[in-house]
Amino acid sequence: MPLSKSRDYLSIGEVLELLKKDFPDVSVSKLRFLESENLVAPPRTPSGYRKFFAGDVDRLRYILSLQRDHFLPLKVIRERLEAIDAGSSGYDVSLVEAGEPPTAAPERPRGTAEHYDVDLTGTQLSRRELTEATGLTEEQLTGLEEFGLLARAEGGSYDENDLMVGRAARGLLEHGLEPRHLRMYRQFADREAAFYEQIVSPIAHRRDPDARSLAYRSLQELLELSRQMREAALRSSLRGLR
Repeated sequence: MPLSKSRDYLSIGEVLELLKKDFPDVSVSKLRFLESENLVAPPRTPSGYRKFFAGDVDRLRYILSLQRDHFLPLKVIRERLEAIDAGSSGYDVSLVEAGEPPTAAPERPRGTAEHYDVDLTGTQLSRRELTEATGLTEEQLTGLEEFGLLARAEGGSYDENDLMVGRAARGLLEHGLEPRHLRMYRQFADREAAFYEQIVSPIAHRRDPDARSLAYRSLQELLELSRQMREAALRSSLRGLR
């Protein structure tokens, strides 16, 4: 319920307090990010403050459950929400609430890379869940940690980025590589992250209430453009091997 009797909607802070009971890691930044991705669209007051109603809270719970418990990328979640908006179903989280274990990485032909959407929103995995979801052995996981490719959070959990790294690493290791050979990717990423930070930080620190959402969108665009640039440059460099 709203903290004020003079209105029938919730502020973003009140929504955060409601959601934290089931999703302790949720933050205002994450809620703004989901809005910037058009997964939720709360109306605004004349002063520009967000107004969340019961349906918005249910929608957020549904999104966060799909991310945390099923590791679904934003593209798939968006498709499910579009189906709900079209009237095909409601926010049915019964499967999530049943506590299904993470889906193990499917068997795939060697050399077939998996595709992932850029997704900076979070989820939490235990060590066992990460090995099940990626197909990595305990020895491989330990090696990836030793060479800085994976790092557990303070509470001992892994996030969605670790999941993506683990799955990609598994594919590379299938080609006979070792964790030490993959250390260069962490070095490249650290340098690139520092470069992006110089671009995005001035946007994120503006006093504009939408600054952080704009920063997230800018970062996503930079990530996608960088991916395209790296892929094109690699193909050009390897042209003689094709």
